Amino acid sequence: MAMARISAIVFPGGFNLPLWTAMTQGFLRARDIEVDLAYTANSVEQLCGLIAGKWDIGLTAFDNIVAYQEGQGEQSLEGEPDLFAFMGGDNGFLRLVVAPEIQSYADLRGRTLSVDAMTTGFAFVLRKMLALNGVSENDVTFERAGGALQRFQALQARKHAGTLLVTPFELMGAASGLRVLQSASDLLPHYQGISGTARRSWARVHQDVLVRFIQAYLEALDWLYRSDNGAKARDLLLQHVPTLGEELAQTTCDTLLDARQGFQPKAQIHDEGAATVMRLRTEYGQPQKFLTKPEKYIDLSYYMAATGR
Repeated sequence: MAMARISAIVFPGGFNLPLWTAMTQGFLRARDIEVDLAYTANSVEQLCGLIAGKWDIGLTAFDNIVAYQEGQGEQSLEGEPDLFAFMGGDNGFLRLVVAPEIQSYADLRGRTLSVDAMTTGFAFVLRKMLALNGVSENDVTFERAGGALQRFQALQARKHAGTLLVTPFELMGAASGLRVLQSASDLLPHYQGISGTARRSWARVHQDVLVRFIQAYLEALDWLYRSDNGAKARDLLLQHVPTLGEELAQTTCDTLLDARQGFQPKAQIHDEGAATVMRLRTEYGQPQKFLTKPEKYIDLSYYMAATGR
C-alpha cells in the first residue's frame, strides 16, 4: 500500500497527546499514513483553512464546526462549507484562569477577559459561566486574543484579568501564580470539546485514509491508557512541551488520562455534550438560530468502519 500523506491543523495543547502518540509510536506509519502537523494561532485561521482545503483534518472544538456550518463563524466565507465531525475527543478540559488578585467572580466586574473569538470556540462557555455566577456581559469587557497559548501568554503579562484555558495551560498558570477560579465542568458537566473534523468532500474521496487515521488514533488512546506506559506518556508530553518540567508533565498526564474527566477512551462523541453545545449556540450564536440536532454536523460512518461496528 502506498504511503498516504495528510495535513492536520490543531491548537497547541496537551489534548494533542493521542495524536503525538500515534505519530511517535508508529501507529500511523503502520497504517501507511504520514501526517504533516501544523499548529494554529486561532480558530479563524484553522476553520477557514480547513474549509478552503489548506489542511485535510483538524482537531477543533465541536462548536467551531457547528458555527461555520451555520454561518455564525467569526469570518465570512465564500461558498458553502462542508465540515463535519468524524470522532470525538474530550470535554474541553476548560478552566477559568484569572490574575492572582481575582478572588471571586465578583472581582471580575469592570475587568477585561480574553477569548479566541466572540462567536466560536469556548467563548460561549465563558459567557455562561459568568452568567451562572451573577456577572452580566455588561459587567466585563471581552477582547480577542487568539488561541489558548496566546491567551495564556497575555494573561501572564497581565494584559487581561482572566481567560478560559485548556490543559496544561491552567496548570502552568497556577505554578506561575495565576489562579484557577473554576472548572467549566462544575457548571456544564457534559460538553463536547475537541473533535476530529474534515470536509465531507475530502472524506468521500479519501475514505480509506480517514478510516486508517481513526484506527491509529484509537490505538494511541489504548496505548496511553495502559498503566505501564505512564512514564513514556509523560516523557512524550515533555518532548512537545519541555517548559512543563517533569512534575507538571506528570500532573498533566494524570488530568488528561483521568478515568472520569480525561480523554474519551474510544474517541466517541458524547451525545449530551453535543447537546450542550447546541443549547449554548442557540442562546448566544448570531445570527440567532434554534439548533437542536447535533447529528446534522456528525458522520460516524468512518468511525464505524474503523471500529468494525
